Amino acid sequence: MIHSVRFTCVLDTNVIYPIDIRDLLFWFASYDLFTPKWSKHIFTEWENVMQRKGIPGNEIQKRLEKAQRAFPDALVDNYESLVNALELPDDKDRHVLAAAIKANANIIVTNNIKDFPKDYLATFGLVAKSADDFITDTIDLNNDLALEAFRALVLNRTNPNLDEFEILDRFRKNGLIDSANYLHALI
Repeated sequence: MIHSVRFTCVLDTNVIYPIDIRDLLFWFASYDLFTPKWSKHIFTEWENVMQRKGIPGNEIQKRLEKAQRAFPDALVDNYESLVNALELPDDKDRHVLAAAIKANANIIVTNNIKDFPKDYLATFGLVAKSADDFITDTIDLNNDLALEAFRALVLNRTNPNLDEFEILDRFRKNGLIDSANYLHALI
Protein backbone atom coordinates (compact mmCIF):
# COMPACT_ATOMS: atom_id res chain seq x y z
CA MET A 1 0.00 0.00 0.00
CA ILE A 2 1.35 3.41 -0.93
CA HIS A 3 0.99 6.00 1.80
CA SER A 4 0.80 9.65 0.94
CA VAL A 5 2.55 12.41 2.82
CA ARG A 6 0.92 12.85 6.21
CA PHE A 7 -0.01 16.41 6.92
CA THR A 8 -0.28 17.74 10.44
CA CYS A 9 -3.45 19.79 10.72
CA VAL A 10 -4.98 21.89 13.46
CA LEU A 11 -8.74 21.41 13.40
CA ASP A 12 -10.62 24.59 14.29
CA THR A 13 -13.78 24.36 16.38
CA ASN A 14 -16.02 25.08 13.38
CA VAL A 15 -14.93 21.87 11.66
CA ILE A 16 -15.10 19.76 14.85
CA TYR A 17 -18.58 20.80 15.93
CA PRO A 18 -20.75 19.75 12.98
CA ILE A 19 -20.93 16.02 13.67
CA ASP A 20 -20.86 14.97 10.01
CA ILE A 21 -17.71 16.98 9.25
CA ARG A 22 -16.04 15.77 12.46
CA ASP A 23 -16.90 12.14 11.69
CA LEU A 24 -15.32 12.28 8.26
CA LEU A 25 -12.22 14.14 9.51
CA PHE A 26 -11.80 11.70 12.42
CA TRP A 27 -12.21 8.63 10.20
CA PHE A 28 -9.65 10.06 7.74
CA ALA A 29 -7.27 10.70 10.64
CA SER A 30 -7.80 7.19 12.02
CA TYR A 31 -6.80 5.85 8.59
CA ASP A 32 -3.59 7.90 8.82
CA LEU A 33 -4.57 10.25 6.01
CA PHE A 34 -3.47 13.16 8.21
CA THR A 35 -2.42 13.88 11.80
CA PRO A 36 -5.01 15.92 13.76
CA LYS A 37 -4.06 18.54 16.34
CA TRP A 38 -6.11 20.78 18.62
CA SER A 39 -5.74 22.80 21.80
CA LYS A 40 -7.50 23.21 25.13
CA HIS A 41 -8.95 26.47 23.75
CA ILE A 42 -10.44 24.64 20.75
CA PHE A 43 -11.96 21.97 23.00
CA THR A 44 -13.38 24.62 25.34
CA GLU A 45 -14.99 26.37 22.34
CA TRP A 46 -16.35 23.03 21.12
CA GLU A 47 -17.78 22.33 24.58
CA ASN A 48 -19.39 25.81 24.66
CA VAL A 49 -20.98 25.31 21.22
CA MET A 50 -22.42 21.96 22.30
CA GLN A 51 -23.83 23.56 25.48
CA ARG A 52 -25.45 26.36 23.42
CA LYS A 53 -26.96 23.73 21.11
CA GLY A 54 -28.56 22.04 24.13
CA ILE A 55 -26.51 18.84 24.09
CA PRO A 56 -26.68 17.16 27.52
CA GLY A 57 -23.57 17.46 29.71
CA ASN A 58 -22.93 13.71 29.83
CA GLU A 59 -23.04 13.54 26.01
CA ILE A 60 -20.63 16.52 25.76
CA GLN A 61 -18.15 14.79 28.08
CA LYS A 62 -18.50 11.54 26.11
CA ARG A 63 -17.68 13.31 22.82
CA LEU A 64 -14.69 15.18 24.27
CA GLU A 65 -13.26 12.05 25.91
CA LYS A 66 -13.84 9.93 22.81
CA ALA A 67 -11.86 12.39 20.68
CA GLN A 68 -9.02 12.52 23.23
CA ARG A 69 -8.88 8.71 23.49
CA ALA A 70 -8.95 8.26 19.71
CA PHE A 71 -6.09 10.74 19.19
CA PRO A 72 -4.06 10.91 22.42
CA ASP A 73 -1.24 12.84 20.72
CA ALA A 74 -3.51 15.50 19.22
CA LEU A 75 -3.47 17.92 22.16
CA VAL A 76 -0.99 20.78 21.65
CA ASP A 77 0.52 22.18 24.85
CA ASN A 78 2.55 25.29 25.67
CA TYR A 79 1.23 27.45 22.82
CA GLU A 80 -0.31 30.13 25.04
CA SER A 81 2.82 32.31 25.17
CA LEU A 82 2.60 32.82 21.38
CA VAL A 83 -1.01 34.05 21.31
CA ASN A 84 -0.52 37.73 22.15
CA ALA A 85 2.27 38.20 19.58
CA LEU A 86 0.05 37.10 16.70
CA GLU A 87 -2.05 39.42 14.57
CA LEU A 88 -5.23 38.15 12.94
CA PRO A 89 -8.42 39.93 11.85
CA ASP A 90 -10.23 38.31 14.80
CA ASP A 91 -8.18 38.20 18.02
CA LYS A 92 -10.25 35.20 19.14
CA ASP A 93 -8.58 33.08 16.42
CA ARG A 94 -5.00 33.74 17.54
CA HIS A 95 -4.99 30.64 19.78
CA VAL A 96 -5.67 28.45 16.70
CA LEU A 97 -2.66 29.89 14.88
CA ALA A 98 -0.51 29.63 18.03
CA ALA A 99 -1.38 25.93 18.38
CA ALA A 100 -0.59 25.37 14.69
CA ILE A 101 2.82 27.05 15.04
CA LYS A 102 3.62 25.09 18.21
CA ALA A 103 2.56 21.79 16.57
CA ASN A 104 4.63 22.50 13.43
CA ALA A 105 1.39 21.97 11.53
CA ASN A 106 1.09 22.34 7.76
CA ILE A 107 -2.58 23.29 7.60
CA ILE A 108 -5.28 24.93 9.68
CA VAL A 109 -8.59 23.34 8.75
CA THR A 110 -11.23 26.00 9.33
CA ASN A 111 -14.38 27.27 7.71
CA ASN A 112 -13.38 30.84 8.64
CA ILE A 113 -10.78 31.25 5.90
CA LYS A 114 -11.14 35.05 5.88
CA ASP A 115 -9.89 35.15 9.48
CA PHE A 116 -6.58 33.54 8.50
CA PRO A 117 -4.87 35.76 5.88
CA LYS A 118 -2.90 33.72 3.37
CA ASP A 119 0.22 35.93 3.29
CA TYR A 120 0.46 36.15 7.08
CA LEU A 121 0.05 32.38 7.50
CA ALA A 122 2.72 31.79 4.85
CA THR A 123 5.28 33.53 7.10
CA PHE A 124 4.78 30.59 9.50
CA GLY A 125 4.81 27.96 6.74
CA LEU A 126 1.06 27.44 7.14
CA VAL A 127 -2.03 27.51 4.97
CA ALA A 128 -5.68 27.59 5.96
CA LYS A 129 -8.15 25.42 4.09
CA SER A 130 -11.87 24.97 4.41
CA ALA A 131 -13.01 21.51 5.49
CA ASP A 132 -14.35 20.86 1.98
CA ASP A 133 -11.07 21.86 0.28
CA PHE A 134 -8.96 19.93 2.78
CA ILE A 135 -11.06 16.76 2.54
CA THR A 136 -11.14 16.97 -1.28
CA ASP A 137 -7.34 17.34 -1.36
CA THR A 138 -7.00 14.41 1.04
CA ILE A 139 -9.20 12.19 -1.14
CA ASP A 140 -7.15 13.29 -4.16
CA LEU A 141 -3.90 12.16 -2.50
CA ASN A 142 -5.18 8.68 -1.67
CA ASN A 143 -8.48 7.69 -3.29
CA ASP A 144 -8.43 4.09 -2.09
CA LEU A 145 -7.69 4.80 1.55
CA ALA A 146 -10.12 7.74 1.66
CA LEU A 147 -12.88 5.55 0.25
CA GLU A 148 -12.02 2.81 2.76
CA ALA A 149 -12.25 5.35 5.62
CA PHE A 150 -15.57 6.66 4.30
CA ARG A 151 -16.98 3.12 4.08
CA ALA A 152 -15.85 2.46 7.68
CA LEU A 153 -17.69 5.64 8.74
CA VAL A 154 -20.85 4.38 7.01
CA LEU A 155 -20.59 0.90 8.58
CA ASN A 156 -20.01 2.31 12.06
CA ARG A 157 -22.78 4.89 11.87
CA THR A 158 -25.75 3.71 13.92
CA ASN A 159 -27.68 6.75 15.11
CA PRO A 160 -29.25 7.28 12.70
CA ASN A 161 -28.36 4.31 10.52
CA LEU A 162 -27.83 5.77 7.03
CA ASP A 163 -26.52 4.40 3.74
CA GLU A 164 -23.61 5.87 1.78
CA PHE A 165 -25.81 8.18 -0.29
CA GLU A 166 -27.77 9.50 2.71
CA ILE A 167 -24.49 10.31 4.46
CA LEU A 168 -23.17 12.02 1.31
CA ASP A 169 -26.34 14.15 1.30
CA ARG A 170 -25.68 15.11 4.93
CA PHE A 171 -22.11 16.08 3.97
CA ARG A 172 -23.48 18.33 1.21
CA LYS A 173 -25.88 20.00 3.69
CA ASN A 174 -22.85 20.71 5.93
CA GLY A 175 -20.93 22.42 3.11
CA LEU A 176 -18.85 19.42 2.03
CA ILE A 177 -20.21 19.62 -1.51
CA ASP A 178 -17.00 18.88 -3.45
CA SER A 179 -15.95 16.19 -0.96
CA ALA A 180 -19.32 14.44 -1.17
CA ASN A 181 -19.35 14.62 -4.97
CA TYR A 182 -15.80 13.25 -5.13
CA LEU A 183 -16.63 10.34 -2.80
CA HIS A 184 -19.86 9.72 -4.74
CA ALA A 185 -17.84 9.45 -7.97
CA LEU A 186 -15.49 6.90 -6.36
CA ILE A 187 -18.25 4.61 -5.04
